[in-house]
Amino acid sequence: MRVYTGPFDNQVRSLLKDFQSVAEPVDVGQWQSLDVRGDRARVTWELREASLVIQMADTIEGAQSEYSPNLPWAEDHFLERVSGIPHNPPPSQAWWPFAQQGHKDHLKQGKFSHTYPERFWPKLAGYEWQETQELTYYPSGYVHRGIRFEYGDYDDIVVRLNNNLLTRQAYLPIWFPEDTGAPEGERVPCTLGYHFMVRQGKLHLTYHMRSCDFMRHWRDDVYMAVRLAQTTCDRMLHEVELGELTMHIGSFHIFEGDRAMVTHLINEANRERYRRIVEALS
Repeated sequence: MRVYTGPFDNQVRSLLKDFQSVAEPVDVGQWQSLDVRGDRARVTWELREASLVIQMADTIEGAQSEYSPNLPWAEDHFLERVSGIPHNPPPSQAWWPFAQQGHKDHLKQGKFSHTYPERFWPKLAGYEWQETQELTYYPSGYVHRGIRFEYGDYDDIVVRLNNNLLTRQAYLPIWFPEDTGAPEGERVPCTLGYHFMVRQGKLHLTYHMRSCDFMRHWRDDVYMAVRLAQTTCDRMLHEVELGELTMHIGSFHIFEGDRAMVTHLINEANRERYRRIVEALS
């Protein structure tokens, strides 16, 4: 396991170096649950079990400046996640920067196998919505149930924290049992879940991921996790500051086709560092 701490830019530089010199090749044979056997560009270079500790920015502008997400998509999609509506598909999928062929390989009868708004708001996920995006009325028996209890959602996390500021039970799962049972070829979430915990007046967020693409998705994942913590702080009845975001990523990877860009980014960073040294000495 590798642990990354310190200023965010320093972590980025350390990750680039490790993807160049430490990461190991893994040919999974699948990408987004699609068969890519024989496609050399889809071989991944992997840092297994990477953990990152990031001080969370306390404003939207600070998060956008610090983490450089794909805007406006990352903010638009984050607002869909916390909207209270289990969108499928979410409207922002139309301008997601990495969409391929209009998502046609992943949509079935106009729906994705899962969406993050559905997982934030699972109680009525899968039911029909009116054009106004107001929930169609359903009797309470239509709310999804687990083995013993009704499903919880993001609102329940906020309630749990407000009822007991020091609770250890404020966990928002994104990976559901249906993902474990999903047939081969179905897409499943990269995110496993979020654990919220307040200590010494600070809200800390632990973010568990099974898989993350460093080049395309990581900055957006960091940004949306920090925005989730910011939003949670805003909804709490207690005075709470933002603390640390700790990310645990099982498979942190780049693709074979990205290795040249990693080298380019390292060279650019080295040139910028050399420029600053020269300026300081002159």
